[in-house]
Amino acid sequence: MFLPQEFISKKRDNQPLSTEDIQSFVDGIKNGSVAESQIAAFGMAVYFNGLSMEENVTLTLAMRDSGRRMRWDDLDLPGPVVDKHSTGGVGDVVSLMLGPMVAACGGFVPMISGRGLGHTGGTLDKLSAIPGYNPFPAPDEFRRLVKEIGVSIIGQTDDLAPADRRFYATRDITATVESIPLITASILSKKLAAGLDSLVMDVKTGTGAFMPTLEKSIALARRIVEVGNGAGVATSALVTDMNQPLATTAGNSIETLEAVRYLRGDYRAPRLHEITLALCAEMLLAGGLAQNEAEARAKLQAGLDSGRAAELFGRMVAEMGGPADFMDAPERHLEAAPVIRPVYADRAGFVTEMDTRGLGMAVCALGGGRRQSADVLDYRVGLSGFVELGQSLTAESPLCVVHAASEDAWQEAARRVRASISLGDSAPAVDPLVYRTIRREDI
Repeated sequence: MFLPQEFISKKRDNQPLSTEDIQSFVDGIKNGSVAESQIAAFGMAVYFNGLSMEENVTLTLAMRDSGRRMRWDDLDLPGPVVDKHSTGGVGDVVSLMLGPMVAACGGFVPMISGRGLGHTGGTLDKLSAIPGYNPFPAPDEFRRLVKEIGVSIIGQTDDLAPADRRFYATRDITATVESIPLITASILSKKLAAGLDSLVMDVKTGTGAFMPTLEKSIALARRIVEVGNGAGVATSALVTDMNQPLATTAGNSIETLEAVRYLRGDYRAPRLHEITLALCAEMLLAGGLAQNEAEARAKLQAGLDSGRAAELFGRMVAEMGGPADFMDAPERHLEAAPVIRPVYADRAGFVTEMDTRGLGMAVCALGGGRRQSADVLDYRVGLSGFVELGQSLTAESPLCVVHAASEDAWQEAARRVRASISLGDSAPAVDPLVYRTIRREDI
């Protein structure tokens, strides 16, 4: 007979856990026979003692198998099933362009995305800013869209990795969210339930990242790559910079508009373009759609230049209930905030540091992000036109433009923006965009 308290004591005493016991514990999380206090105790034991690689793989697979697993082999898709996951940041709108870009190169991208919480924006929130967009199609409809278009971006449903949902909710209120083995199992259980052939992780590092240091970001990336491959899915990771917003915008409607402009070729911010290409190229390599990075980048650029990627995004939006003319006239469908005005620097100088998390919290304060999961968003609000690290400013240079629902909200956001951007007398060293690429052979 399985006793949760004995299972917990083994991890408390740093003894090995059997596959059978891990499976029984996850089953108990799902069916309620394991109490919240026992989930919390196990989470804390793992926080201090960690999990072996074998234990981490077993926990990941058990949580994956706690719900429905998607399959694609019966559809005879003529290309690999691939996806990307980001640990989140500010202005991280990559998924909206990446999905159709990879689809334009022959990949199939069943992207199951989440809503934002705290300072990070959620892919699902950006798409929900599009009138009519239904992020929860029936499973058969989701499969049809992926087969016919090559990409569909939806929200996580209750039947995908349900044990993780309860486990995470307990971790969130018991100070064990930061455990690298548990983060790994949480991320991968949901992604592997999507039936992927390969996965590319974007692990952020910097002032707007979930992981506080480069060392911890690399450790998380390595663990995800090792566990993902151990679970049977080709997994690689890029550790990328989040010491400043990635896009020129942060906020749901305005980020979605930036994605449309990027796909159409109106404007592609250099940092955003490079990270998007790097992640897409890694996906093409992992899926066998290119032999080397140069070939991958050439295919991706051709997909953009031909308009194929933009066409696929527009088809996805229309098929999922959005406007048929969205790519032609996005401004007609994305409501603008009533107060749009720049906020200026207090002095001249170089931009020496950005508290990217603080900028994300400014978007939250405007109503564009959640402090609690039940919060209702104002899709109109956000920040745009960010200065960049190392940029030289005069006292008349705007730090960014605030999109607010009211004058009071604009004033509060402006205060937060000024507090989040530091100026000095000399330009700082330039951070790399990609700090590290980690593949199976690197582990």
